[in-house]
Amino acid sequence: MKLNQMLAIAGLTTLMLASSSSLMAQGRGGFDPAQMRQRMMDRLKEQMDVKDDAEWKLIEERLGKVMDARRDVLATEMGGMFGGGRSRSSSSSDSSSTSSTDQSSSRRRGGFFGEPSPEVEALRKAVDDKAGKDEIQAKLTALRKANKEKQKALEKAQSDLKAVLDARQEAVAVLNGLLK
Repeated sequence: MKLNQMLAIAGLTTLMLASSSSLMAQGRGGFDPAQMRQRMMDRLKEQMDVKDDAEWKLIEERLGKVMDARRDVLATEMGGMFGGGRSRSSSSSDSSSTSSTDQSSSRRRGGFFGEPSPEVEALRKAVDDKAGKDEIQAKLTALRKANKEKQKALEKAQSDLKAVLDARQEAVAVLNGLLK
């Protein structure tokens, strides 16, 4: 089940990356995550058939918390795959200006999951620096602990969202991957 989820996310991410690259190549760059999120919220409001503004305000706030928590979980779990990892030249002893340029462009890219978590970055650095077994094990433990905490935060956000939805709205949230 988890593998299927990760494969689906990887496929969706690839599709999103390809379409954003295509738009930029056509001169329509300037991908705006805030606009994308607003369009998603508008679509969800329509699908959930929410007419009352006060009801939507509450649902929208909780949807936002679920989306943020999902992004945080994905940034930690998949940070090494799509987080814009450093290039080989930035980990070697090339000039410091090249290294800092590579790292800053890597950070700007960030991917669709936002910036990689500090735990992912620490583990990536330990791997790049060919750190010893004990140091890598400590970084892995810290990353796994952060993953668990972020997963708990996601589950709480999903529970809070579910509490304000009717059955149809809950079904829409499940179909959109916001709830299990």
